[in-house]
Amino acid sequence: MARYAMLTDLRKCVGCEACTAACNAEWSVPAGKARTNVRKTPVKGRFPELSSSVYVAQCNHCDKPTCISVCPADATFKNADGIVQIDRDLCIGCGNCVEACPYDARYMDPVADVADKCDFCAPRIARGEMPVCVTTCTAHAKFFGDLDDPSSEIHRMIKAGKARRIETAAIAIGPNAYFIGKPAQLDLVQSTFPPREPRLPVTGESHWRKVNPLLLAAIPSALPPKVVAFWNQIRRLERTRDV
Repeated sequence: MARYAMLTDLRKCVGCEACTAACNAEWSVPAGKARTNVRKTPVKGRFPELSSSVYVAQCNHCDKPTCISVCPADATFKNADGIVQIDRDLCIGCGNCVEACPYDARYMDPVADVADKCDFCAPRIARGEMPVCVTTCTAHAKFFGDLDDPSSEIHRMIKAGKARRIETAAIAIGPNAYFIGKPAQLDLVQSTFPPREPRLPVTGESHWRKVNPLLLAAIPSALPPKVVAFWNQIRRLERTRDV
């Protein structure tokens, strides 16, 4: 079984956001949201020794995802190939996984009212294709493949020892999005966009996980239709306000 990983070469990335545009089009991402976010660090140093970098952020498909244990409906899960996915039919839109992600890689879809994120273009991979962000990168700065395959390009690039995971001593959950670049670039990305502490406890099981997901899904149907409609409208307004 493959174990997939993504790598971005910061020396090549020009911050054009072609990856974001292609991803949004491929997966019909709602306006104002993105599965892939291109961010820029501030400029550091003194002229003429100046440094800056681009950071391409997306779901890291971590070795130890903090988003799984907080999901009360078991809608977030990790495949044997390392890809962390969301079952949109099971998602109840609670937003727990969004709060638990140290990389802010998830968002709530304001149209479907469920959680969403990058899934490494799993349907494309199943067809033997590359993720759309890789195929549309104008600078050929993104690489994807099986980390355990010695013949793969990404295996050779990461095992060369110069690739970095964006982690801290406090948050070290094994992201499978890697970066290579000049030391100054990597240091800037690390200091500007470090993973944050999850806003929800992620150790052990949430008491909600002891409740049958079918029961959780059935709760709205037991309420008067007007109450359900009013509740959903409030949630949508909150999502819109947060955009």
